[in-house]
Amino acid sequence: MSEDQKQAVDEKPSRSSSKGSRSSNRGVVTGVLSAVVILAAGGGAVAATSMMPEPSGGITMDFRQADVPAGRALGVCPEPARLVNGTVVGTDADFSPVSTTAVSALNAVVLSNPAGTVPGSKVTSLEGDAVAEIAKAPASTPTPTAGPPVLSAGVASISPVTAPAVVGADPLGNEQASLAANLSYAATDGDLRGLASAQCQSPGNDAWLLGANTAVGRTAVLNLSNASETPATVNLDLFGEKGQIQAPGARGLLVAPGTTRSVNLAGLAPSESELAVHVRSTGGPVAATIQQSVLRGLAPGGVEYLSPGSGASSLQVMSGVDIQDPAATKALATKPGFADAAPALQIAVPGSTDAVVQVSLYGANGERKIPSGGVVTVKGGSVATVNLEGIPAGTYTVKASSDVAFVASARVTRGAKAEDATDFAWSPSSARLGSQHLVAVPRNGQRYLSFGVPEGRGTVTYAPVTADGAVGKSVDVDMSGGTTSLIELPSKSGDSVVAGYVVSASGDPIYGALVLGTQGRPDISVVAIQDAAAGLEKVPVSVGY
Repeated sequence: MSEDQKQAVDEKPSRSSSKGSRSSNRGVVTGVLSAVVILAAGGGAVAATSMMPEPSGGITMDFRQADVPAGRALGVCPEPARLVNGTVVGTDADFSPVSTTAVSALNAVVLSNPAGTVPGSKVTSLEGDAVAEIAKAPASTPTPTAGPPVLSAGVASISPVTAPAVVGADPLGNEQASLAANLSYAATDGDLRGLASAQCQSPGNDAWLLGANTAVGRTAVLNLSNASETPATVNLDLFGEKGQIQAPGARGLLVAPGTTRSVNLAGLAPSESELAVHVRSTGGPVAATIQQSVLRGLAPGGVEYLSPGSGASSLQVMSGVDIQDPAATKALATKPGFADAAPALQIAVPGSTDAVVQVSLYGANGERKIPSGGVVTVKGGSVATVNLEGIPAGTYTVKASSDVAFVASARVTRGAKAEDATDFAWSPSSARLGSQHLVAVPRNGQRYLSFGVPEGRGTVTYAPVTADGAVGKSVDVDMSGGTTSLIELPSKSGDSVVAGYVVSASGDPIYGALVLGTQGRPDISVVAIQDAAAGLEKVPVSVGY
């Protein structure tokens, strides 16, 4: 066993305060448990009738649809980027203070139902302690009337942010609330100079994160947050260029309720320039992000949150892939230590079967040919990178397909001089857009919505949500297949600051992302548009006697 692997075995849980009420976050499992109970009851009825002869005169009623009680909507936000202190001494990261210019903000939006009623919602710590109220619980829930919906919203902005947070909203009319929250971080000096942003994510038990790098000068810290009241046991599957990485310290990681555990991935997989992480938890669900940073000698190379993308599938699509001048990028990437300063597509194949992946690129004027040919074979259980150098400057949507399931994410870079600071971002694969996706946006900086239509034709509709809770007039954009549209977002709508957008799409599949930057600086961050809130769910139940 190598020295790094020996060190990886020594672990110390990292957590916030172990005290404090977490009652406000209990709803995350309520709907799931209710569904399990209903299904178990239904399954029991079927099993019983299959094992016992039906009594004479027995009656079996028709299948009926039973409502599954809606749970509380949750978004778990990571804490602002923190500088890892010293070298790897184990998997659990130690941190030191960041620069004095670092700023952070959490912006949250909760959408009303069609009748304009905003659900009770608030921001809490992981332990459940109140941080900010978004909207009070309504005294009653009026039934939506016929005609177009009358939408409004609850909005909250918190700055600075000092710890992980949870944005929660109660269900309305047995439907889960629609919420979105964005955590942004920016610094103009120090080793963590750059821009990082992440949408606060719903906790889960299975997630893929791509883009991690533990080579010299690169730091990747996996943050696992447990907002439930149930301990979570997390297993990590690590994949690199040469195949799956066996790391004893990657199994059985305990994340206590109301805590975040920070794992330095260099203690599990050192010197890996292409690292994919599959996070699987049992017990409590967790939210997982990777804080990735680069330092090339004394020059900061950027910082970003790596967020989960879509699960393994034969089709992966990434939007918001913004490519800068190809000549300048190529010149920079040829310098020692700057190979990862070029745009690229990273692909991981979880299974044992090799995947032949076809990659297509769509810009404002249609499809662009990839100089490398756009076809790559990725060995099963490994990670490969497709270079996107030589592509004309612009914003693109990347489509990758294969007959073998895989996961993918696209790297975006900024900066053209080796002696200056640079930055990077990763655009994870996302699901097809549908109806009423909610996107929270930072209050400052440059903000764009990027939409891509790989095939056919579609229409995307977006409407601003302002800080006073108003939902503005929607804008329709018709898009032809094989194109990408980049829409610059204003800082205000009327006299009020824009806090988010309601996005819907129709027609052939459309994919979207939020692209962020800072005027006059090489800052870049890309956030995939998350799934819309789930509506009322039903399960079939058969009752007999």
